Amino acid sequence: MMKLSPLSISTGSSFSHDDDGVESSSSPFTGGAMLPVFLNDLSRNNGDSGSGSSWERELVEVTLELDVADDSIVVCGLSEAAAEAASVDSRPISVDLVTARLSRNLSTASSRIRQKLGKLLRSESWKTTTSSTAGERDRDLERSAVVEGIMTARDKRKENAKLQRSTSSAQRALKGLQFINKTTRGNNCDCDWDCDCDQMWKKVEKRFESLSKQGLLARDDFGECVGMVDSKEFAVSVFDALARRRRQKLEKITKDELHDFWLQISDQSFDARLQIFFDMADSNEDGRITREEIKELLMLSASANKLAKLKEQAEEYASLIMEELDPENFGYIELWQLETLLLQRDTYMNYSRPLSTTSAGVSTPRRNLIRPRHVVRKCRKKLQCLILDNWQRSWVLLLWIMLMAILFVWKFLEYREKAAFKVMGYCLTTAKGAAETLKLNMALVLLPVCRNTLTWLRSTRARACVPFDDNINFHKIIACAIAMGILVHAGTHLACDFPRIINSSPEDFALIASAFNGTKPTFRDLMTGAEGITGISMVILTTIAFTLASTHFRRNRVRLPAPLDRLTGFNAFWYTHHLLVVVYIMLIVHGTFLFFADKWYQKTTWMYISVPMVLYVAERSLRACRSKHYSVKILKVSMLPGEVLSLIMSKPPGFKYKSGQYIFLQCPTISRFEWHPFSITSAPGDDQLSVHIRTLGDWTEELRRVLTVGKDLSTCVIGRSKFSAHCNIDISHRPKLLVDGPYGAPAQDYRSYDVLLLVGLGIGATPFISILKDLLNNSRDEQTDNEFSRSDFSWNSYTSSYTTITPTSTHGGKKKAVKAHFYWVTREPGSVEWFRGVMEEISDMDCRGQIELHNYLTSVYDEGDARSTLIKMVQALNHAKNGVDILSGTRVRTHFARPNWKEVFSSIARKHPNSTVGVFYCGIPTVAKELKKQAQDMSQKTTTRFEFHKEHF
Repeated sequence: MMKLSPLSISTGSSFSHDDDGVESSSSPFTGGAMLPVFLNDLSRNNGDSGSGSSWERELVEVTLELDVADDSIVVCGLSEAAAEAASVDSRPISVDLVTARLSRNLSTASSRIRQKLGKLLRSESWKTTTSSTAGERDRDLERSAVVEGIMTARDKRKENAKLQRSTSSAQRALKGLQFINKTTRGNNCDCDWDCDCDQMWKKVEKRFESLSKQGLLARDDFGECVGMVDSKEFAVSVFDALARRRRQKLEKITKDELHDFWLQISDQSFDARLQIFFDMADSNEDGRITREEIKELLMLSASANKLAKLKEQAEEYASLIMEELDPENFGYIELWQLETLLLQRDTYMNYSRPLSTTSAGVSTPRRNLIRPRHVVRKCRKKLQCLILDNWQRSWVLLLWIMLMAILFVWKFLEYREKAAFKVMGYCLTTAKGAAETLKLNMALVLLPVCRNTLTWLRSTRARACVPFDDNINFHKIIACAIAMGILVHAGTHLACDFPRIINSSPEDFALIASAFNGTKPTFRDLMTGAEGITGISMVILTTIAFTLASTHFRRNRVRLPAPLDRLTGFNAFWYTHHLLVVVYIMLIVHGTFLFFADKWYQKTTWMYISVPMVLYVAERSLRACRSKHYSVKILKVSMLPGEVLSLIMSKPPGFKYKSGQYIFLQCPTISRFEWHPFSITSAPGDDQLSVHIRTLGDWTEELRRVLTVGKDLSTCVIGRSKFSAHCNIDISHRPKLLVDGPYGAPAQDYRSYDVLLLVGLGIGATPFISILKDLLNNSRDEQTDNEFSRSDFSWNSYTSSYTTITPTSTHGGKKKAVKAHFYWVTREPGSVEWFRGVMEEISDMDCRGQIELHNYLTSVYDEGDARSTLIKMVQALNHAKNGVDILSGTRVRTHFARPNWKEVFSSIARKHPNSTVGVFYCGIPTVAKELKKQAQDMSQKTTTRFEFHKEHF
């Protein structure tokens, strides 16, 4: 082994292009015959051939340290030689300009110096000057041959990478390495880059004015200033990388320096972005990235994306990158290797079979679009889709409106013929018409909440024409009609009828005197009578119930001071809604003491509400009796990440349900009156009953406390571990739970469709987990039947095998298999633990590709963001090598940020032309509007029809 002492090379030379395009040099060199060639080549590579060369006639002083023992060349110094520059060229040269150019190209120049001097070390002339004896020359020749072989292999890979690089691949990679994107420039920005760049800089300027002190921006405020508010550490790393280019260690920068930094990170050149990303890792500026530097950058990216588990495994994933990019075990990677990884990311992603792609053998048509050539045809298509989407709702609402109109007109005409009309006029007819509609609506409002009846009707042919999924919406619409009816009826009486009675002349009052026992009443008499007291009381109680049932009060969005804060939340809604029981009793009393109705059959209030009230009372009685019979035994309680409580209970005798349905749970220890709905996550064929509960409200918090804290137990401490190893609480002496149900939900009709699109946000995935389990169980049963059939009838093995792999075939007269696309969008990485067992089972058992799983993690930045670029690289590598996703721990790949729903619907439309797709959603209303819009648009534009359904509780 021979180590050379540090070699200082002062290049007092200038490089220029003569008229023939030949480069010339004008100074002697030390260090071997290849050094002038190397420096000339360095000048040529760094020059700007199109404009007379930015390096033309610039003097460079390079200090190198050559270590032959470990084949390393370290650039110790790279600066301009200003004095000699003046002697060579009489034109004035700006030292600051030269320094800026040298700083920007330091990393690139250093890399090229090492490459050229590597060849220099292997040249015969160099070895001759460094070996003083024949023995040493032989050893150096042997060592040089080994080094040359290794370097040759790496050089070949580098040349192949250059050949494989294309404009299209660079453009794809450019989208995956953005320092400025929608998260930094704003989500509402729809302009293209050129017109938007100036607007973004103006925003940065404003933030600079507010954050800077004495015209200087602190290093720690750089992230907030450029838009990386939630990624302070990552932004500081970008700041340091840009500062190192200036050969400075900065703590504060001016506005001009900020603008220079901004231009660099917003540069649309792929090479420029890649160089910044490389410089972030290359903290020692040697043009190489080691394992430790990759680990540091990986931990930085994990911190920016709030991935604590990934930070713990940073060492493992750094080794994975080095193993892939440094097979020669040099211990470092260079810029071109990082570029190769980024350009070939899609290749790694497609290397192993992901569960988020269609199984092989199923053809995907390229186009499935309907392009109407005429405006009339286009309008006809839209009208057709509109009718198909809303005809069930339309006829029900139309029938309801017609009934109200008929009743109003009937009562209006009836009272216009009465003598009282001459005293009170149209005020009386209007009030009585509104009262008749009130009777109808007070009866109908109970029907949508008779859940047992609706669940039974869902299994009949009535589901083909009645939109049972909209029962809660219809309940709210009727409630609004009741409020309007009360306003018209009570307002007309108080403001018009009562004053006319009080102020009527004796002749006019004589026409209605019999209704008041011959005595003209005062306003107080009218208000304190049975009609007045019951009427005013009903108005007050319904106002309280309707107000606290509104979305803002029910969901605790209204902030009130104590003790008025008790009027918000689910409990206030639940208890005040039971005030309507008193309202119905008063309604019967109110309808009995009518002023202008003497005969019993004219008092029709009881006729309207008797049947619905009996049905509702029967429903509540059935719940009370069934809950005692359905008292369940808690088998397992688990606290999962994200404050989710998993309950596994014994299945009550005779308890039958369908996937997608839900149950009500009551814990008498907490309250004997409160019932709360939860979707069933177990499949109908399972021996146990399971639910997953997100602890958000008072009742769920109390349930978690009573189930996880025992008499002599402290609260169980939950760690992030595998699904099977979560904390299991001792269930001895636990409070009992009462179950009521099951109740129907939109998702229970999933078998009516050949293709399913299941979308769950967070805990909203629960109704679809049961569906996936059911599909998996059915698929397993079919595989078992097929295997049995093949073993008994070997001559028919080909037919059985074909039946197994065809997703749309029938078997044994059964309905053809359902193809499911499941999209689960979560905010926290730990949420994957909720249903990891299900995903792993699907990965192992779903051989036909019947189920596609798509996980989206919104806490991670978009796949095009530089803050998630390295994570995406590691994910692709690990999935290609081990077939396991680094975030979910399963074969199901996790996508970053939110799905592009337009692309999702377009992809499904292409895969399933001329099909009807059932879209089932459970989550926040904002996404529901977007999904519904996409379903309508794609139904109009393609031959695939999408039917949207949203879960309501």
